Amino acid sequence: MPETASNTRAPDALLPSLAPLLHEWLPRQRWFAGKGRRVTGFTLDAATELLPLDGPGPGLLHLLVRVEQPGRPAGSPSDCYQLLLGVRTQLPPRLAPALIGRIRQGPLAGRAVYEGLRDPRLAGLLYERLRTPGRTGPLRFHATTALPAALAPRVLDAEQSNSSLVYGDAYILKIFRRVSPGANPDLELPLALSRAGCARVPAPVAWFESGAATLGVLQPYLRDSRDGWRLALDALADGREFTTEARALGRATAEVHLALADTLPTRRLGKAEAELLADAMDRRLHAAAQAVPALLPHVPGLRAVFAAAGGAAGAGAVQRIHGDLHLGQTLRGSDGAWAVIDFEGEPAKPLDERRSPQPTVRDVAGMLRSFDYAARTHRPWNADWASRCRAAFCTGYAEAAGADPRSDPALLRAYETDKAVYEVVYEARHRPDWLPVPMAAIERLAAAR
Repeated sequence: MPETASNTRAPDALLPSLAPLLHEWLPRQRWFAGKGRRVTGFTLDAATELLPLDGPGPGLLHLLVRVEQPGRPAGSPSDCYQLLLGVRTQLPPRLAPALIGRIRQGPLAGRAVYEGLRDPRLAGLLYERLRTPGRTGPLRFHATTALPAALAPRVLDAEQSNSSLVYGDAYILKIFRRVSPGANPDLELPLALSRAGCARVPAPVAWFESGAATLGVLQPYLRDSRDGWRLALDALADGREFTTEARALGRATAEVHLALADTLPTRRLGKAEAELLADAMDRRLHAAAQAVPALLPHVPGLRAVFAAAGGAAGAGAVQRIHGDLHLGQTLRGSDGAWAVIDFEGEPAKPLDERRSPQPTVRDVAGMLRSFDYAARTHRPWNADWASRCRAAFCTGYAEAAGADPRSDPALLRAYETDKAVYEVVYEARHRPDWLPVPMAAIERLAAAR
């Protein structure tokens, strides 16, 4: 393998020399989950030289670093982050924005350390490594098909919880920044859907991992597609309906659910499990009402919504689902076909929770809330547009699934309410001007019978 090495340096020398730079740089990254909490230290899980650090050109250092911060729940592990650091004696001006800092001591003293993904040579090296399955130190690389060589890389800046690279407008590599042991759903579920013959999700063509943790997934890049959020906003701006698209998106969502149920285990929702779901929603409501007093008048009605869901035993199945479905997680091709992407689930939640089977109406509820949010971008707020899209989505879902999600009203209403409660807290803290969006849903759901 050209330009590749697996020399692992002693952590007792490497990490202390990097720690002062990481203390400053890591909390500023969009994908860093511990914002607002002090960083007290680092632990190195693994350090691998994907490109030698002592060579004449740039080196590429792959790190798995645990970040110690106060305030973690007792017994919970510290967050582990994946870093790909470039190392150079002199940093070219074009890479100046990627600079993390210069190391003052240790084995790399005097070298410039920078975000390696911003260096086309290092980003290209990572792709070449994915083309050649095998092992480099603790890293294992896999591919399901032969990949073309020498595709030019570029970084996508729109990612929040992860980082993405596009290679030659042919493939997209998602690099998971905060990693946990276990198969990441963004690899596991698209692989399962590929086995089931579901064409609604781009099939992974390569990935890499360390131990039991998924580190990155390469998939076809749907370059002629546009995401559902942008399409919905364009329709609103142009005064157009979006019901035809919403109905087709409902069908696509149902097809994904059916394929997941065909290839992965399902079971009935039992009484005890339904009660646990409802109790967890009720606890989140209690905490939210303490944080946002505007919720307090609606608490009795919302608690009744959750209580009804607690009695929904036997009303449906639980299975693997998307887990964080909204318009931004969908793409519509030039042929009008919808694709569903980003199966990672909510990154802030533990991996075991994201991988647990759940009712399919949770995904439906997430999409229904997304239509409300899209409609809020219009002035005046076009609530009727959202209502028509919501109905069309459910109709399309029923056409493909053979069952209308609205026929399971207790669970659907509960999941939509739980999502709206979360949104109220988020908007109150970050975007007070948007608080009327989830509060309108809260009023509607609390009054529903």
